[in-house]
Amino acid sequence: MVFQGVWTSPIMWFFYSMTSGFLTDGVSVLPAPQNFSIQSTNMKHFLMWNPVTQPGETIFYFVEYQGEYESLYMSHIWIPSSQCSPTKDLECDVTDDITATVPYNFRVMAMVGSQTSAWSNLEHPFNRNTTVLTPPRMEVAEHGLHLVIELEDLGPHFEFLVVYWRREPGAAEHVKVVRSGDIPVHLETMEPGAVYCVKAQALVKTIGRHSAFSQPICVEMQGESLPLALALFAFVGFMLIPMAVLLSVWKMGQLLRYSCCPTVVLPDTLTITSSSQKLITCRKEEVDACALAVPSSEQLFGVWISQT
Repeated sequence: MVFQGVWTSPIMWFFYSMTSGFLTDGVSVLPAPQNFSIQSTNMKHFLMWNPVTQPGETIFYFVEYQGEYESLYMSHIWIPSSQCSPTKDLECDVTDDITATVPYNFRVMAMVGSQTSAWSNLEHPFNRNTTVLTPPRMEVAEHGLHLVIELEDLGPHFEFLVVYWRREPGAAEHVKVVRSGDIPVHLETMEPGAVYCVKAQALVKTIGRHSAFSQPICVEMQGESLPLALALFAFVGFMLIPMAVLLSVWKMGQLLRYSCCPTVVLPDTLTITSSSQKLITCRKEEVDACALAVPSSEQLFGVWISQT
């Protein structure tokens, strides 16, 4: 892909071809850059060199690289760096030029006007699997009953192994793998009042390596456990729920019963307050009283006179 990008700039390719031919056949005027080296940390690769001194002139530097493919299949062709051809700086970020885990050769040349220097080459080819991996910078905060972790963004090649545990004897460790796009990280709900510790490690699968763990960061979770009264209230409320349900079912049954089969209530005037036996006894006594009352002769005579 890099080789294709170079061919899309024919003018630059022609310029480098002419420059290489000139340096091969001609004589260098400027001294070559010294102490040419590469520093690589966390998959970021930088070439560095000492300045070429030319009083009153601005020095430009050109960087080229040669990967395994160019060395074996392209007749040792050199490709101009996408970031540093040319550059006035004394360093070059070649991270984007290194796209595979294979050996790369680099060289740098100085130029001022029509004067050029010889190429300075790396002493040994560079392979990105030798990059130095450092523990990620990390911040841990408490939010409610959750731990929130902020990890340093080291680029798309990286994943992080987050290990956390409760700070107490014999506590088990919990592990979570985090991708760069999943930051910040919200861990599970923690117990209030307890202290939890977190550490992290950087992983790079493309080179099969990982960094050391960061120093643990411990955070005490805020908040208190539920008061006894609140817990008792919650328990009582929980017990009242079934009773309320049963009462509602019974009440509904009563409503349905009286709606479908209502009870007939007689008026008070139709209600017999005494038994039939008592009523009969009372009437017998009245008859007996009437039978025992016999009128005298004077009464009978008076009645006859009144009738005549």
